[in-house]
Amino acid sequence: MDGLELFLLGRRLMKIGENAIHRSGVTQLPTSVRSVLIDVIEHPDSSVSQITTRTGFPQSHVSASIARLRDGGALVTTVDPKDRRRTLVRAAPGVPDRAARMAPTPVDDALADALGTDDPQQLGHAVAALQALARRLAPQD
Repeated sequence: MDGLELFLLGRRLMKIGENAIHRSGVTQLPTSVRSVLIDVIEHPDSSVSQITTRTGFPQSHVSASIARLRDGGALVTTVDPKDRRRTLVRAAPGVPDRAARMAPTPVDDALADALGTDDPQQLGHAVAALQALARRLAPQD
């Protein structure tokens, strides 16, 4: 596998995940806004430029997403005491806890659609492989 194949696989897996999330009705946030929220939860007290770098979205989109999420009560912004020109962003109190308590979104139907099969054995193998990869690539605290 080369870098491009891995990148394309990652995009395909994201689309399958988005499909599963959409089916669950968990959130109505656009994927790009949800990506900014997840990045902020994973990296509290980040600057807008740091979020822009990590997500790859244009700074204008990151700023608009932060404003939307702040207005919705999901994020809190503060002025960086070390550099008053920078804005620091973090999840609002309780948001990471609420996200962790949300019911898991099953991927079985979305994965079955992507694989073009509803064979339980094939789906089980695919889910097991994804779970093993997720464990191996999980961030180490």
